[in-house]
Amino acid sequence: MRVQGENYRRDLGIRSYPFLVYALVTLSALVLQAWLPHFLHGHTWFDLPLIVTIYFALSRRDPIQGTIMGAGMGIFEDALTNHAVGVSGIAKSVAGFLSGSVGVRIDVDNFIVRALITFLLSLLSGAIYVLIYRVLLGMDQEWRGLHELMKAVGSSAIAMVLFPLLDMTQIWD
Repeated sequence: MRVQGENYRRDLGIRSYPFLVYALVTLSALVLQAWLPHFLHGHTWFDLPLIVTIYFALSRRDPIQGTIMGAGMGIFEDALTNHAVGVSGIAKSVAGFLSGSVGVRIDVDNFIVRALITFLLSLLSGAIYVLIYRVLLGMDQEWRGLHELMKAVGSSAIAMVLFPLLDMTQIWD
C-alpha cells in the first residue's frame, strides 16, 4: 500500500540544470583544483571538486547520481594531479552518496545545513583519503588534522558563496 506523499520530500526539491552548467562547473572545478596550488605554493584549503559533488548530489537528492559524480570527479582530479588514481574517487564517491542520501531525508535548502554538510563531508573525505593510503595502499600518509580542519572551513566558506550562485542556474519546470 502506497501512502500519498510518501516521496514528497524527494519529489519536492529535485532540481534540474542545463547540461552546459554541469559541464562547465565540473570542468572549472577540476581545472582550478589542479591549477591553483601552483600559485598558492601547494597550500589548498579547499576542495572544489568535492564542493561541486556535494552541491549536485544535495540538489538532485539522488545518492546514485552523487556516487557516480563523486567517482568521476575524484578520478579526473587524481589524473590531473600526482596522486594515486582512484583514491580521491573513492573518497568523493562516499561523500556524494552521503550527501544525496541526506538530501532525500532532510530539507537541504537551508544555508546553514548546506554549510554544515559540506564541512562534515570534507572532514570525512580527508579521513577516507588517509585511510585508503594507510590501509589499502600501505603507504605512509599522515593525518594532518589542522590542515584538514582548515580545508573543511575553506570548503564550507566557498560553498556558502557558490551554492546560491548555482541555485540561480536551475531550470524551473
